[in-house]
Amino acid sequence: MKIAIVGREKDTRNYVKYISTIPAEPVTTLSIGILASCDGIVLPGGGDITPVFFGEHNNGSRNIDTELDIIQFQALEYAISHRLPVMGICKGMQVINVAFGGGIIQDLSASAIHAYNGEDQYHFTNIEEASFLADIYGTELEVNSAHHQGLKHLGQNLKAVQWCPRDHCVEGITHESLPVFGVQWHPERLDKKRTTTMGGPLLAYFVSLVSASWS
Repeated sequence: MKIAIVGREKDTRNYVKYISTIPAEPVTTLSIGILASCDGIVLPGGGDITPVFFGEHNNGSRNIDTELDIIQFQALEYAISHRLPVMGICKGMQVINVAFGGGIIQDLSASAIHAYNGEDQYHFTNIEEASFLADIYGTELEVNSAHHQGLKHLGQNLKAVQWCPRDHCVEGITHESLPVFGVQWHPERLDKKRTTTMGGPLLAYFVSLVSASWS
């Protein structure tokens, strides 16, 4: 099994370690051509999406990498057309939302709940009962956050399945028919000293989507 991490090597080391915990070969790449040899795609966290891609002027977005944005949107388009499973993490979830026509809140009014301040923030979330996340974690889950943006309106055929109860920030989404999902938190770097939540079960779910795509 080969999993593509669509990003720059210097920014994706935690994701490589995360994928390496399963019987899979992580491949960090910026080449769309590489995806033809991969079984699934991870869209990792990072800076903010270039606002023009969701039809807005810059109103608080920062750490923008337009070249990377373009590559990640192309990778997602490739995955959709070839029905490759996709897991989006933090910015990756936002990329999924924008690709399906959704919007982005460029600076959350309650960003102190979520923003990185030298370390991840930890807070509890609610999960939709009839959802893949509830099957994995139940209806309440402590997660780690490191973001100042969030989803506005959802993209076509996307469903929110996890929220922060304090500000209603969407923390998890899934596509209604495609093997595509995303989380706003970081399962690849949960601190065992600060939470009992584990990222392994979410990765196992992603692997199950990959295995199902082979049949």
